[in-house]
Amino acid sequence: MSGRYALFDWPETLTQLPGFPQQMRAHWNLAPKSQVLMLYQHQQELRATLALWGFTPAWLTDLTRAVAHARMETISKQPMFKNAWRGQRCVLPANGFFEWRGLQRKQPFWLSSAEPLLYFAAIWDRYSVPGRDYYSVAMLTRQAASLRRPILLNERQRAVWLNPESSEADVLEVLEQEQPQLFERRVSTLINDPLVDGPHCLNRG
Repeated sequence: MSGRYALFDWPETLTQLPGFPQQMRAHWNLAPKSQVLMLYQHQQELRATLALWGFTPAWLTDLTRAVAHARMETISKQPMFKNAWRGQRCVLPANGFFEWRGLQRKQPFWLSSAEPLLYFAAIWDRYSVPGRDYYSVAMLTRQAASLRRPILLNERQRAVWLNPESSEADVLEVLEQEQPQLFERRVSTLINDPLVDGPHCLNRG
């Protein structure tokens, strides 16, 4: 499962988006319940904001039930995701992500691309209080051999995914398309600790 990822380097074009957080910091070990950067479309405009990685729709009263991931195969049928699936879609920019392999002592691997940024398909919801909106997200995943991975979207696919007016057929087609080639390498088990954060998270294992 894609339970950790990193965003430590981003282009200036992202910082110019409306809503980009001025307090944005680099992170090498983002885990569920972290505040993560999300990009979404609002009235034909691409915006940025920080969101809790743990989907908490406005009606959810038990926040321990926050969900970090949503399965591509079932998201359109899950009552929890119904409204977000229809028009609250977003992407999570990342420099790469981690996955663990092995049956007994699992070994972490770092996966990245030739592109400077990856964009994960995700959904969002908003909880509003007087004077402030709080956002939360769930990352979409799909089967990859015996594992599950985030769904990566290229520029054209992002345009379809982010558009609230896209048809369900077009959105599903985007999710089902072939994924790009990734580069991978073993990294240190330091990454196993969600409290560890810094460039050393990418040290070879």
